[in-house]
Amino acid sequence: MAETLTGRAFFEKEIKKSRFIAQAAPVGSEDEATAFIQEVSDPDARHNCWAWKAGAQYRFHDADEPSGTAGRPILQVIEAQGLDRVAVVVTRWFGGIKLGAGGLVRAYGGTAAECLRLAEREEIVERTRLSFHCPFSDLALVGARLPGLGALIASETFDAEGAAYVVAVPCDDVAEVMTRLADLTSGRIVARIMDEINGNS
Repeated sequence: MAETLTGRAFFEKEIKKSRFIAQAAPVGSEDEATAFIQEVSDPDARHNCWAWKAGAQYRFHDADEPSGTAGRPILQVIEAQGLDRVAVVVTRWFGGIKLGAGGLVRAYGGTAAECLRLAEREEIVERTRLSFHCPFSDLALVGARLPGLGALIASETFDAEGAAYVVAVPCDDVAEVMTRLADLTSGRIVARIMDEINGNS
């Protein structure tokens, strides 16, 4: 089972007078990865090398380093550590000593790897969205039980009779959650499957 990061991570290292800073974050799409890369890249540094992976999609960039010495090693580290939906940017300030192609691969890959090793992780849980309407008389009970069912509330819209919910539940637990909601409310709640979504959101 693949993992992703629970939040951002940072690691800094000096290698032969060059300063390397690795920053990592969970991302769910190319747009999120691009936004993170743009946010943390230092315009004063010549090399902001990066890689990201989100499901079957991935990209990497050497940022003026010799081809294959920066972006690809970062991507290989992401994959080697069993991570998905992750972006990593490694920024380098040149210290006057050339590292050579092998040295660059080790520096970029090693800095990214250490950053990811230090990061907190969580298992990626594939979820399915359920929709249901909850009468006012059951709101307190259902609201208290949803977290224990592993359900994440995606939306909650009130009307004259109660609230319309959309919740994301682990795919493996869909049938149980639907049954529990019906049992809790003596059949007043009938949940319907909407679609499958990716990740922990």
